[in-house]
Amino acid sequence: MSIDLAHIRQVMAEADCLHTEAEVEAAIEAVAGKINADLAERNPVVFCVMNGGLIFSGKLLTRLSFPLELSYLHATRYRNETSGGDLFWKAKPEISFIDRDVLIIDDILDEGHTLGAIIDFCRHAGAAAVHTAVLVDKDHQRKARPDLKADYVGLNCSDRYVFGYGMDYKGYWRNAPGIYAVKGL
Repeated sequence: MSIDLAHIRQVMAEADCLHTEAEVEAAIEAVAGKINADLAERNPVVFCVMNGGLIFSGKLLTRLSFPLELSYLHATRYRNETSGGDLFWKAKPEISFIDRDVLIIDDILDEGHTLGAIIDFCRHAGAAAVHTAVLVDKDHQRKARPDLKADYVGLNCSDRYVFGYGMDYKGYWRNAPGIYAVKGL
């Protein structure tokens, strides 16, 4: 599949900045403070959800002031598209978390299909407790489960297609220094 880089650049040029880099960094600092208060004595295993959670995880982990084990997992519904399909596991966790607290770090809680499946997987595989941290929680009424909420949320955003700080538009702009919304989506 070839990508139209002119279109990708145009998306960024026309995008609305919902949260500046400074706002995002302040939100990450606040999330870190809450996690430090709650999990410092729990010896958690931390899983970064790839690829979206990579930037948030990297920024967040350096602010956590307690020992932890870190690994990753990769489950996706989007596969570089703008709408999700069935959950696809690219890499399941390879580090044991049986009878341990687990902290899952992801970019966004949108409808929650992916995050919900990851939580269920960790619980069924023997985690003592599962905690979730997301950079962005999207405001809408389409959550996969009415009770699905992240334990730690950096920012809330409107119900638009967003990218930046790990979230992508067709595989691009994960590196955008802020949270942006695609014009018209």
